[in-house]
Amino acid sequence: MDDGSDCFGRSGEFFNPVLTMGAQVSCLLVISHFFQLLLKPLGQPAPLAQILAGFVLGPSCLSHIDSVRTFFFYNSAEYYETMALYARIIIMYLIGLEIDFPYLRRNLRVATVIACGSSFICTIFAIAVTSFIYEETGAQGSTVMMTLTLAIILCNTASPFVTCLAHDLKFANSDLGRLAISSSLVADTYAVFLLIILSTSKRDFGFSDWLVRGILYLIIVITAIFLNINLADWLNRRQRNQKYLKNTELFALIAVLFVAATSLETMGISSIFACFILGALFPRGGKAARTLLIKLSYSVHNFVLPFYFGYSGFRADLTHINSFRYFAVVAIIILLSIGGKVTGTLAACFHLKIPMNEGVLLAFLMNLKGHVDLLALTIGVEDKVLSSQLFCNLMTAAVVINSLIWGPLIAYTVKREGDILGYKHIDFEKQCPESELKLLACVHSPRPVATMIGLIATCKGPDSVAISPYLMHLIELPEKNKTKNLLYHQKAEDELSDDDNYGGNDVVEINETVDIFCSETAVMIRQAKVVAPYATMFADVCEFAEDVRASIIILPFHKHQRIDGKLESGKEGIRITNQKVLLHAKCTVAILIDRGLTAGSMHTSTSGSLHHIAMLFFGGQDDREALGFSKRLGMHHRISLTVIRFLHKSVTTEHVEIDVDHKEEDVLMAIPSHESEADADNTVLTDFFNRFVTSGQAGYVMKHVENGEETATALRDMADMYTMFIVGKGSRCNSTLTTGISDWEECPELGRVGDFLASPDFELCGSVLVVQQHRSASADEDQ
Repeated sequence: MDDGSDCFGRSGEFFNPVLTMGAQVSCLLVISHFFQLLLKPLGQPAPLAQILAGFVLGPSCLSHIDSVRTFFFYNSAEYYETMALYARIIIMYLIGLEIDFPYLRRNLRVATVIACGSSFICTIFAIAVTSFIYEETGAQGSTVMMTLTLAIILCNTASPFVTCLAHDLKFANSDLGRLAISSSLVADTYAVFLLIILSTSKRDFGFSDWLVRGILYLIIVITAIFLNINLADWLNRRQRNQKYLKNTELFALIAVLFVAATSLETMGISSIFACFILGALFPRGGKAARTLLIKLSYSVHNFVLPFYFGYSGFRADLTHINSFRYFAVVAIIILLSIGGKVTGTLAACFHLKIPMNEGVLLAFLMNLKGHVDLLALTIGVEDKVLSSQLFCNLMTAAVVINSLIWGPLIAYTVKREGDILGYKHIDFEKQCPESELKLLACVHSPRPVATMIGLIATCKGPDSVAISPYLMHLIELPEKNKTKNLLYHQKAEDELSDDDNYGGNDVVEINETVDIFCSETAVMIRQAKVVAPYATMFADVCEFAEDVRASIIILPFHKHQRIDGKLESGKEGIRITNQKVLLHAKCTVAILIDRGLTAGSMHTSTSGSLHHIAMLFFGGQDDREALGFSKRLGMHHRISLTVIRFLHKSVTTEHVEIDVDHKEEDVLMAIPSHESEADADNTVLTDFFNRFVTSGQAGYVMKHVENGEETATALRDMADMYTMFIVGKGSRCNSTLTTGISDWEECPELGRVGDFLASPDFELCGSVLVVQQHRSASADEDQ
């Protein structure tokens, strides 16, 4: 009987802390979501609510009550650090998966300058203030270790906090948001380097020991990367008709991560940087990456991050600030952190010629803390590197107070500086063709995917031009199932069932086409899926385009080509969606009339053929926009671009002013608001002629016609000469060049020329892209 009681008692000691900790974490999650609901109407980000929830539950507030303190601290406090370790591993891995790695690689120098500028000043401040903090906190032992700890606290920028806040405030995809995230990761790397020195200071390591550990670190990380790549490739090739990985397959990928991370932690080396690298170098194409992103995003944002941020607030104990001297210590640390980060970041931004208002917001974001700094304090106490518990308590309070200050301040600044971080569309007419292209292509079925992907490949131009393409699968939600919309999203993200009826086998076909393209070209296409009634689908498309800062939305035409070459009408809802996107989108919109897979073959690496594309220029803002977009295609080495300008017969060649002496910078300044359409047309054509025609990259042809009938004849003559035709939608105003081009206009959303090219009377082999420049709804109605 005694043996049974003893056994029961031991198992109670073993299980009770685990069950209690689960209840504690659940309580923390509930309160954090409660604070989030309260603060969201005020525009405050989720991390602030989560830190505040932990702060309220911690020893600074509710844990003063005996029952609450017993519930949260009895027998389970030591388990929190283990959970925080696992949370850090999975958070950094997800940040690596979500990071725009090509952007980080292109802008690594800029991010490093910003991070090093702020970290350098903070390190100087840490050295200067060490003796004062050492005396005021009654510390004993090495001042060097305290200097290292202070340097970590002042220099660290919490990359999870920056990333989560940028996504919550919807500027993560802006240039400033991506730069802030990249800079915070570099600053984290510096803090981790100092942390490794701090954590190994108690061990008597010689040069050979450091060398061995460095080699082991590299072996573990490289082995994990190799296993991840090969395991992901093998899983992607298994059961191709499966949309997502099964849970057991997903567990194998996560196991590689945790084995590598815990091995490094056992060696006494932080795994933060390694977890980020494992995520950043994970193969992007295939169902393995899709499954990881969907499942980890849901669990991390709803459970892991609230716990992680809540635990940082939970650790703060303001009761230790019980005198003016201790208050002065906390205030000095906060002020030094602010001064170092702001001064260093602004100096770096001045050197990089970043505008002052953007530099100030970057400096604010670099002040966010609560990541490596808290880990340094924990390791310092556990390894007895820091002998003063008071120092640890005061520094923890300073870190948490700093986060609670900067969260609302950044939210206010982002709201006030909406013109900097908001959606700023620059027309292709005024864009530099070497600038980064953000493109959103939409499909309703697998049929136009090949042509869409071929268009994406050619839009990139040369390899030096950056592109961020998105492919959105639009799925109709039947009227009778409208109430199940939220249920669908939950099922798609949580269960990822292959029995899901929405999208059916279309999803598998689209995924396979995208995966083949990614493997052949190394261009990552991010995918999204929208399930909505056709009546409201346009709003989802426009909102997503605004969130990702897309420069152009490419929509599929509502008709598709039959086997006999004729165009067959599809669902009327597709046409309605196109018309509403054209009206409401805040960027350039194009409609693709797909006539077969001729354009889809453009991306294949084995195809050495040259594709001929014609840009039909009649004049006006839409044609200028189409010309600006065509420049990008003309820079592709397998594209032969020809601009065909249609002019009235009364206009002779000498009346067409193309000044070959104009320079590109003069062209951008030569389009005042009062300038006539004809002069604006000549200006952009002059730029195009000087840049592309004289260098042999593109052709330029002028065709003189009398009326719409002659225009139609000219278009018929060139029908078999080109793979694709690009034309501006054009206004509804009468033009002698297009009036009477066809007997009647079937699709006004394509414009007169686009409607003629898509009509059954026009025998055409190539696809057609109709481009509309962004304009306000009122302007569109006036035309």
